[in-house]
Amino acid sequence: MTTSGFFHPALMLIIGALILPLIREPFRRPYLVLIPLLTFINVVWLGFHQGVYGQVAFLDWQLTFGRIDPLSNAFAFIMALMAIIGTVYGLQERNVWQQVAAWFYVAGSLGAIYSGDYLSLFLFWEMMAFASTFLIWTNRDDQDAPAAGFRYLLVHTFGGLLLLMGFVMHYQISGSLAFDLLDYENARLSTWLIMSGLMLNAAVIPFHSWLPDAYSKASITGSVFMCAFTTKTAIYTLARACAGFDILIFLGVGMAIYGIIYALLENDIRRLLGWEIISQVGYMVAGVGIGTALAINGATAHAVAHILYKGLLFMGAGAVIQMTGRQRFTELGGLYRKMPLTLLFMVIGGISVSAFPLFSGFVSKSMIIAASYQEHLLWAGFLLTMVSAGTFLVAGLRLPWLIFFGDHRGDQQSFAAAADPPWNMQLAMLAAALLCFIIGTWYPLLYALLPHQDIAGSYHPYTGYHLSETLQILAFAGVGFVLLRHRIGARAATYLDLDWFYRRGGQVCLWLARHPIQWFDTAWGEAYRVVGLVSLMTTARFWSWFDWHAIDGLLDGSARSVRSFGRLVATAVQRGHIQQTIGYAISCIVVLLFVYIWL
Repeated sequence: MTTSGFFHPALMLIIGALILPLIREPFRRPYLVLIPLLTFINVVWLGFHQGVYGQVAFLDWQLTFGRIDPLSNAFAFIMALMAIIGTVYGLQERNVWQQVAAWFYVAGSLGAIYSGDYLSLFLFWEMMAFASTFLIWTNRDDQDAPAAGFRYLLVHTFGGLLLLMGFVMHYQISGSLAFDLLDYENARLSTWLIMSGLMLNAAVIPFHSWLPDAYSKASITGSVFMCAFTTKTAIYTLARACAGFDILIFLGVGMAIYGIIYALLENDIRRLLGWEIISQVGYMVAGVGIGTALAINGATAHAVAHILYKGLLFMGAGAVIQMTGRQRFTELGGLYRKMPLTLLFMVIGGISVSAFPLFSGFVSKSMIIAASYQEHLLWAGFLLTMVSAGTFLVAGLRLPWLIFFGDHRGDQQSFAAAADPPWNMQLAMLAAALLCFIIGTWYPLLYALLPHQDIAGSYHPYTGYHLSETLQILAFAGVGFVLLRHRIGARAATYLDLDWFYRRGGQVCLWLARHPIQWFDTAWGEAYRVVGLVSLMTTARFWSWFDWHAIDGLLDGSARSVRSFGRLVATAVQRGHIQQTIGYAISCIVVLLFVYIWL
C-alpha cells in the first residue's frame, strides 16, 4: 500500500489510531487534529495524481488498494474532510477508545472507496462495521446502547455475508474479483446478492430499520461520524457496481417518502434525523438507479452536501443532548435564549437539507430530479419534488420549533443547565455551516469534484424556473406547518416499522427454541437415558464381567500358576544352606549334561 510513492490514507489513520492511546496531554489534542489533517492532505494530493496504486499479489489474485479516479476522489475528499470536522467536534471526549474506533471507522470507509477488487472491499467493509459498533457501545449514558450495538452488528454481519456470498459466486462465474459495474441485463444470483449487501449499508427499504435504532443510541460524537460514513460509502459502492439498475429508482423513491413520513411522527431528535437520512439517501439511490451521467453527478453532489448538512444537524442535536441531558421533544422546548448559536447552526442545517436557495441542498438535490425528468421518469421526479416539501416541514420547521421554541416541556434542572456547547463543538458546527453556504453560493466548487466533468458545467441550478418552483414548495410547506403544527407536535408514541417483523420473528424463534424444541430435546434425552443408556450400561457391565472373569482369569490364572509353582520349587530347594544349594545346582547341571549327551 506504499508502492510507487502511494501511501494509503486509511493506513495513515490506522497507524494514528494505534498510537493514539500512548499520547498524553497536552499533546493529545494537537495529535487528534494532526492525523485527520494529514489524511485530508494525502487525499487531496492523490486527487491530483489519479491512477491505480497499491496493487498486491495475494495467492492467485491481484488486489488493488488504490483505485483513484474521479468518482472515488469525490467521495474520499468529503470523507476525509468530515473526519477533521468530526474529530474537532469530539475533542472534549475523555474516552480515547471512542476516537480510536472513529478513526478505524473512517479508515474502513476510505479503504472501501479506494478498493479496486471485491476482496479488499470486503476487508474494509467489515472494518467499518466492527469499528462503528464500538461507537454505539461507548455510549455509557443509555442503557439500551449495548443491545442496539448488538442489533447493529448482527444486521451488518448479515449484510457482509450477503456481499461475501455474492462476490464468491461472481468469481466462480467470471473468474474476476474486479470491483466494477455489474451486468444488469444478464443479472445472476451473485448480482442480486452483491446489490443486497451494498443496499443494507445504504439503509434501503426493507433493510433500513437499523439506522434510526443505531444512530439514536450511539455516543454524541459517534453519531456524528456514523451519519456521514456508512450510508454514503454504500452509495459510492452502488454507483460503482449497480448504476442503471432500474429497481433502485423504485426503492429510492420509496425510501424518500417512507423516511419523511416517519420523521414527521418521531419524538426523538436523533431518530428523527435518522429517518431523514433514509429519506435523503433515497434521492441518491434513485439517482444511482437512473444511472445517467447527470444522475450519477447528482447522487455524488448530494452525498457531499448531505454529509455536511446532516453532520451539522447531528452536531446540533448532540449539543442539545449533552447540555440538557434530554433527547425527546416531549422533554425539550424554549431553548432559543439558552442556546442561540446552536439554534443558528441547526437552522442552517435545516434549510440546507430543505434545498433553500443559497445553501448546499439547492444545488445538489435538484440535479437528481432534473435527471429523472430528462429520462422521462415523470412520476419519480414529481414524487421527489413533493418530498422536498416534507423535508422542509420536518428539518426546517418541526425540528427547530420543538427544540428551541414554545414552552419548555422538560424539568427545570435540564432547562437551567442548557447553554451553547464548548468551543470545539461550536467550531466544528461553524465549519460545517460555512461549507453548506459556500457550496450553495459557489456551486462550481462542488461541481468540480463530480465524476462526469463533461456535463458538470452544463447544469445550472439558479434558473428562474427552479427558483420559483422551490420557493413555491417551501411556501406550501410553511403554510402546512402553520396549519398542522399541533398535529405534528411533540407526542410520546410508538410507531411500528418493518423491524417489527424482524423482532417478532426473533421472538417466535425464541419461543420455538424454549418450548417445542426444548420439549423434544428433553423427551429425546429421557428416552435415550431410559432405553439407550440402560441397555448400553447393561451391555458394558456384561463385557466388563466377561473380561474380568474370562479373559483376565485365563491369562492371570496362568501367571498365578507359574508363580505358585516357582514359589513351591524355591521353597523346596532353597533352604538357606549354601552347600545344599550348590549341590542342587551341580546335580541339575550334571543331569542336563547327561540329557544333552544322550540326545
